[in-house]
Amino acid sequence: MTETQDTAGSPSRRALIGWGGAGLALGAVAAGGAVAATRAGDNADPAAAEAGGAVAFHGAHQAGIATPVQDRLHFAAFDVKTDDRAEFVRMLKDWTAAARRMTAGHAVGEGAFGGLAEAPPDDTGEAVGLKPSRLTLTIGFGPSLFERFDLAGKRPEALVDLPKFAGDNLDRARTGGDLCIQACADDPQVAVHAIRNLARIGFGKVAIRWSQLGFGKTSSTTPDAQTPRNLMGFKDGTRNIAGTETDRLKKFVWVGDGDGGKDESWMTGGSYLVARRIRMNIETWDRTSLQEQEDVFGRDKGEGAPVGRAKEHDKPFLKAMKPDAHVRLAHPDSNNGITILRRGYSFTDGTDGLGRLDAGLFFLAYQRDVRKGFIPLQRQLSSKDALNEYIQHVGSAVFAVPPGVRDKDDWWGRTLFSEEA
Repeated sequence: MTETQDTAGSPSRRALIGWGGAGLALGAVAAGGAVAATRAGDNADPAAAEAGGAVAFHGAHQAGIATPVQDRLHFAAFDVKTDDRAEFVRMLKDWTAAARRMTAGHAVGEGAFGGLAEAPPDDTGEAVGLKPSRLTLTIGFGPSLFERFDLAGKRPEALVDLPKFAGDNLDRARTGGDLCIQACADDPQVAVHAIRNLARIGFGKVAIRWSQLGFGKTSSTTPDAQTPRNLMGFKDGTRNIAGTETDRLKKFVWVGDGDGGKDESWMTGGSYLVARRIRMNIETWDRTSLQEQEDVFGRDKGEGAPVGRAKEHDKPFLKAMKPDAHVRLAHPDSNNGITILRRGYSFTDGTDGLGRLDAGLFFLAYQRDVRKGFIPLQRQLSSKDALNEYIQHVGSAVFAVPPGVRDKDDWWGRTLFSEEA
């Protein structure tokens, strides 16, 4: 990222001095490729693949939802530590200014060096010289945030606490959060840099509750693209909503004008995010026969085609699958048309102390209403899916994702916190 650029719309250096002091010890691995997009949520421009291009920050919807899925993820859930509404709003504005610069490939504020020797730098510096790598930053507000700052009356009815599902074994240390930031990029160091700087800017006002690094996207929002494989070696979610399917996005993902009461109009153009950390019993799966693996998913492992079909995108014949096959149970035809947009990533977090990999799927799903999307779908899967023998949900959170930042004068959360909005 460039060290110093046009600073219009960014806080002054003296305003940024208070951002220092809370550097995070975060690791990263080698960089991936990058593709540019012209507008937030639009399809990628393949011609810009070598440019490490930038995804536009401004738009009616936040980038990082319908945007073509990048290769890497750093997701962080935060707890709010301040009771001062004005201080929290100031932080959201500072976060927006920093996000606007980082997604464009610029350093935060005046950069990582060359400023006052007596003050912490405005930027941590590990992304100096790196391309934007299609970085997107997406913010969401958790149910618990609405217990603060006199926001109780503005909590959307669709932002419900998720019920306990059969088989859940949730770790409280990896569950919930007052707000979240989803950083996606083709270079892991760019994604980590973004979360690190936002956490530093928020020091004293927010603190990271939990975070998750992800690699190897397991879903695609690009039309006709091959579906990536998960750590079980299978393609899943081949009929995911594409970023170009505006009608399906409007129907299933974006919150509409008439959704909720007048105090919920701030969510128009936004969406609802469910995040689930799903651990895979890798060692058990790896000792399972190929035939049983394919029966569990309802897919051919080689091509990814549904049972009895030839190609991965062929329409599945559900009755040809076993009644407890994952594809059959998750398909909209088995769930009264329920459709969600998935942006999941694989993860490996070392071992569990017993010689087993701590690995699996970090599931991210966007939808127009959690009550009509993830909840009924997961109730069906958690009670019937043959895949449950090999997975366990160990972390969970739900967030209201507000609409996009419209222009240089707009900021994350303005529609919620600004009375004029």
